Amino acid sequence: MLKPSPQALTPVAEFFKVLSEVSRLQVLCSLKSGAKNVTEIIAATGLGQANVSKQLKMLTQAGMVVRRPKGISVFYEISDPIVFELCEIVCDRLAVRLEEQTQQLEDLQNLRDR
Repeated sequence: MLKPSPQALTPVAEFFKVLSEVSRLQVLCSLKSGAKNVTEIIAATGLGQANVSKQLKMLTQAGMVVRRPKGISVFYEISDPIVFELCEIVCDRLAVRLEEQTQQLEDLQNLRDR
């Protein structure tokens, strides 16, 4: 099996780094239903304008979001829905872990109650 070089893994790490910020995930989730302008993203996320603009800039630079001028507004939309598939995989795995931890806590509780 070939061992990937650090140079090959760097873009992968950068991709996941973009997804490591809660505000960026909120912005991405707000765009799941379709293109929105900054005002709509602010309303959907509850984040401040400066924060939304900063996160959109990073998401656009990472190629996860595209910017489309429309009249006097600029609309943002997801460029590749694979982002949501990745999030679903992670959420499913976290749910399994939580179920396992819950079962372990119940087992411990039962031991204590004996």
